[in-house]
Amino acid sequence: MEKSKRYIVAIDEGTTSTRAVLYDLEKGEIILQKSSPIKQIYPTPSFVEENANEIYAETLSSLVEILESAENLESIAGIGITNQRETVIAWDRKTGKPLYNAIVWQCRRTAEYMQELSKDYGDIIHQKTGLVMDAYFSASKIKWLIDNVPEINQKLKKDEVCFGTVDSFLVYKLTGGKSFVTDLTNASRTMLLNLDTLDYDQDLLGIFGIPKTSLPKIVACDEKVGYFEYSGVKIPLCGIVGDQQSAMVGQGCFEVGTSKVTYGTGLFMLYNLGYKPIISKNGLVTTVAYKINGKTAYAFEGSVFNAGSTVQWLRDNLGFFKSSKDSEALATSVEDNGGVYLVPAFTGLGAPVWNSEARGLISGLTRGATKAHITRAGLEAMAYSTKDLTLVMEEESGEKMTELRCDGGASANDFLMQFQSSVLGIPVNRPIERESTALGAVYLCGVGLGLFSVDEISKRRKTQKIFVPSGDEKYKKYYEGWLKAVQRSVL
Repeated sequence: MEKSKRYIVAIDEGTTSTRAVLYDLEKGEIILQKSSPIKQIYPTPSFVEENANEIYAETLSSLVEILESAENLESIAGIGITNQRETVIAWDRKTGKPLYNAIVWQCRRTAEYMQELSKDYGDIIHQKTGLVMDAYFSASKIKWLIDNVPEINQKLKKDEVCFGTVDSFLVYKLTGGKSFVTDLTNASRTMLLNLDTLDYDQDLLGIFGIPKTSLPKIVACDEKVGYFEYSGVKIPLCGIVGDQQSAMVGQGCFEVGTSKVTYGTGLFMLYNLGYKPIISKNGLVTTVAYKINGKTAYAFEGSVFNAGSTVQWLRDNLGFFKSSKDSEALATSVEDNGGVYLVPAFTGLGAPVWNSEARGLISGLTRGATKAHITRAGLEAMAYSTKDLTLVMEEESGEKMTELRCDGGASANDFLMQFQSSVLGIPVNRPIERESTALGAVYLCGVGLGLFSVDEISKRRKTQKIFVPSGDEKYKKYYEGWLKAVQRSVL
């Protein structure tokens, strides 16, 4: 790579916003980012969609802003991509036109179908994919599109439909339809990938009625997949990875037993298993962590559907505060939660419970309860959910965690991070650069282009603060109260 190549650009297409960042290779840090919101569409209370054209348009807008801010286009080494996973888009193979709204990972429209399917196929699907039988994953969303959108059904018969997760759609559009690919981490979230063969499984394709020709080619996370041409300059697209695995890379979690939690719209915790998958027996997902330098690593993952979205709900629906940042001051204006617990099962419960029928609740209310107690309970719910996942991961792996690395928007909340550490009883390590998801895409692009090694990624991570547990026994009682509240939400 020429010395003139000074920057890497990363696209981070998330659930409620899409952004592009500019990473300076000499400074070793993100120096600029541009972000645009993505509107969510709710045809029914349990249906969650997004406009696929808007996803691409807003992503392209952010990308172009970043490209034009660089010294010159020739100074950009490449573009990495990370994305919200499981979300499905169907588009016309010839025109690239979306044939329906994107069905978002949060959508519950196929919950009943998955419950029925699990009776006959639950065990075989779990063993092949490492996933649990839930509407969260992509396959049932694709089946719904085939069964319920006549245009898709008709075009599929003529092999004119592409099904893909957001990464596939973005690469297809950015390359002008020349590349129809997905990376191994995103493919492992479709419920169509066999973890042993690392390819689409014919049995699974048959169960869901999805033709293999409609699906993207699977590539490694550090592979160059095409070029984005802008103002006459061809910029390599290199490094595709699902958002949570990207955060894992960005946090330098390459050793067995290292773990990270990302506090975003949802809460996602990953634990590095090394190069051999372990199928969970207690509600965890086994997923591909990354494929770098030809080697595939695996991870346990715990997915909690609502985390940052709980704070948004308190802000927008209940009007408790004007800005999400204000939640910390409100929560710390009271000494404790006053016995109040908030279980944010707005779209059911994810790991480790996996109950699509569960619904959100606030328990322990008294005349003395205030919006401060409820807000505090909403923040505490993230810490308790992480504790749920930690206990299962320790049991399944047979190892005790010694540290948890954190990132995502809510990791900026000092109260939450300290509470998290005290509930877990282990240190919580917050990096200087909290955009670990975007960093992961930057690093994978750099590795793929030969700019640096995996060892260098770990060295680039810098700690901003380590939160140490208080050791107070009261946190055990707090957690016991949470478990009781969760039980009530599933009745």
